Amino acid sequence: MHRTLARLLGGVVALAVAIPAAQAADKIVYQLDWLPGGDKAPIYVCVQKGFCAEAGLDVTIESGRGSSEAITKIATGTSDIGSAGLGALMEARATEKVPVTAVMSLFNKGPHAFYALAGGGVATVADVKGKSVATSPFTESNVYLPLVLADVGLSEADITLTKADPGALGPMLMTGRTDVIIAWLTDVARYTGQAREAGKELVILPWAAAGLDLYSASLIASDRFLKERPDVARRFVAAYRKSLEFTKDHPAEAAEAVAAMVPELSAEDVEGSVKDALALAFNEVTEKDGLGVFEPNRLKATWERVAKAEKLDPAALDPESVVDRSFLPGM
Repeated sequence: MHRTLARLLGGVVALAVAIPAAQAADKIVYQLDWLPGGDKAPIYVCVQKGFCAEAGLDVTIESGRGSSEAITKIATGTSDIGSAGLGALMEARATEKVPVTAVMSLFNKGPHAFYALAGGGVATVADVKGKSVATSPFTESNVYLPLVLADVGLSEADITLTKADPGALGPMLMTGRTDVIIAWLTDVARYTGQAREAGKELVILPWAAAGLDLYSASLIASDRFLKERPDVARRFVAAYRKSLEFTKDHPAEAAEAVAAMVPELSAEDVEGSVKDALALAFNEVTEKDGLGVFEPNRLKATWERVAKAEKLDPAALDPESVVDRSFLPGM
């Protein structure tokens, strides 16, 4: 009887220990800078594949409508950590002193590009001279357009620029209503599919290849979160990095993770954008500097580009003040 009672008591104690352990996961609100999609796959992998849970984290994902909104929500404490363009954060730090810091690079290349139809006379960035160009009204690419044109000796006066709904850009290009569109490299699969259906081929001209070298999407966090819960932040960044590496090795499973949490998306549709986004995170820059790293010279060059594009005083910001490398694993 004593042995039976001891086993029962032991089970109760074990249960009592297990329940608090299960409830002890630290809650984090993760802020997307746009709607869910393949380019956001790592955070869904983190949740679905258990990397966040293994790190003792209970993560809620919030959709967004642009980097500025994401930065605002993180700055005000509505969200703890999330993704946003580093250029947008630099501008916000320079002009509004927002209490938000970048802790990891996600895209070490800008996603901006011109798309044109093969055979349409556009084979280089300089070939957009005299062409009609369509863009979305709110894309970050519009900020850098004057710079990439200037790099090849052009200005906005050399093109006919129109703004259209993002969903209309592909059809406009395929039907000849515009010669060129401005779109992100995270959408190569989507636009290639539209071109294939129309019996056409695309010419894709990344602005990075034309000299627009800069950091883009980054993992950013509120300064309060980093100060008050540094251990939670470090565990999250480590889990996110594992998720990013898993996404690289298993893009199809990463797409399934997104679709599992966002029912309106199918894994088949998402997988293409997963692979497109990976090229912006894993490339020759990654091989040289490391995954997630903010290399000082590239960071400085990013700020110089942002300052020029936004007509800001370069002395208004020390780019090093925008990043904190200490939360990256091994740093």
